[in-house]
Amino acid sequence: MTETLEEIADQLVACRSDPECFVDNLFDWNAPELAGKSPEKWQREVLRTIRDGLPLGKAVRIAVASGHGVGKTALTSWICLWAMATCRDCRGILTASNEAQLSTRNRAELRKWYRLFKGRAFFELTATALISADVAHEQTWRLDLLPWNEHRPEAFAGLHNQGKRIVVIMDEASVIPPIIWQTLEPVMTDVGTEIIWCAFGNPLHSVGPFRECFARFAHRWTGFHVDARDVGISDKQQIGQWAEDHTEDSYFFMTRVRGEFPSASALQFIANDLVEAAMTRDIERQPNDPMVVGVDVARFGDDCSVIYPRRGMDARSILPMVYRGISTDRLEDLILDFCSQNRVEVIFIDGAGVGGGVVDHLRNRYNLPVEDIQFGGRPNRGEQVKYAQKRSEMWGAMRDALKYLAIPRNSELRDQLIGPEYDFNLKGELQLEKKSDMKKRGLASPDIADALALTFARPVFPRQFDDWMGTTPNVISEYDPLELDRIESQKASARYYAPGWARLKQEYDD
Repeated sequence: MTETLEEIADQLVACRSDPECFVDNLFDWNAPELAGKSPEKWQREVLRTIRDGLPLGKAVRIAVASGHGVGKTALTSWICLWAMATCRDCRGILTASNEAQLSTRNRAELRKWYRLFKGRAFFELTATALISADVAHEQTWRLDLLPWNEHRPEAFAGLHNQGKRIVVIMDEASVIPPIIWQTLEPVMTDVGTEIIWCAFGNPLHSVGPFRECFARFAHRWTGFHVDARDVGISDKQQIGQWAEDHTEDSYFFMTRVRGEFPSASALQFIANDLVEAAMTRDIERQPNDPMVVGVDVARFGDDCSVIYPRRGMDARSILPMVYRGISTDRLEDLILDFCSQNRVEVIFIDGAGVGGGVVDHLRNRYNLPVEDIQFGGRPNRGEQVKYAQKRSEMWGAMRDALKYLAIPRNSELRDQLIGPEYDFNLKGELQLEKKSDMKKRGLASPDIADALALTFARPVFPRQFDDWMGTTPNVISEYDPLELDRIESQKASARYYAPGWARLKQEYDD
């Protein structure tokens, strides 16, 4: 028996706050295309979470990390249709990992369920939007299929709908860059508005905004992990083949089947446990530990200039100084001020680009012990591991030192240290991931971590006890501080080394 539009409208009113009721009643599950099928258990749990969260008056945030073939795209289509069909003048956005997926997968799946939707006469699905069939509401009652562009995040700004409903759906959320998440965050400020924000994806990366939904911001999000083996519609034969090819705890099986985030990605350069241990480690600083300073120079833009002092294996007591949008003149003043109050053995500065002027001014004008470090320059440590360039070598030295190092418990520094991946070039040399490639993966520039890595540009060994408290500031005079440092380093005795430095020195010598 065919239902009238009035009867369908009554059903939509009854399902206004219950997306599970909508799915059960607004699709004909006895139709040939759906016969024998029904929503999966995990899909119902997500729908019920939305239902139970709406009366609380807060934004409903749901994050789903899953294996392949569990029905994510179908669920996103149901949520989109329910949100639009049960609230007048609802506004929303559906975005995905890239424009091709949004068009060929998300829109195709939405088209399928729109065709099966009993109330499709009330709406029109175009190539880029699901809109009300009422021309008087086509601009105020719509869900846009919007591809993201990190260089034009403003396309996601301004999504407000005071007193009504907003829905934001992210598919393959693990590769959507932080700037898009940050641009959407003000959506949460609408008072008296029903807000539903859902992020779906395979948990491919151990860092990034999607991962933080299950970690640092887990108190704001309701998280689901969906194992493809527990879902009725998944391809069990394919999963069986993967199980033969990969171990249970392998990166591939964890992210593509189990729906669990890896402790480290397959090519992650610094493991999570190394960083976590360094953040909790207590060390006893030795009186003759040298202080070195790493300076990563940036000028305006999204990147930051960072001054990071490290005394021996203590990179925690003096926190890194981070500045956004600072001029190089001001940065020089801050370095000079720090050196006037502390005895600094050497300052390693990223001399590429605008950093070159900082190197020249501090060395020639103020006679400070500055060394120009070119990230793209040749490495100079002879080791078993061959590095492609200086930056990769410094990160390798920093990774070795993390076994003994103490660093601050700072989530931004943690993410920057574990974020970069690595590869090998045609010469078999290890090459750390470029900053630009990290940004393409949705990760921020590792400015703080680069500044810390600069302090490992070369070994700086403990000095003698003539200045045993290490409090004498750098003196500005006619002598060459670098020459004095070289003499002191040659005279330094291994018996005065901190335990961590002794071990690290042995690694350098080997």
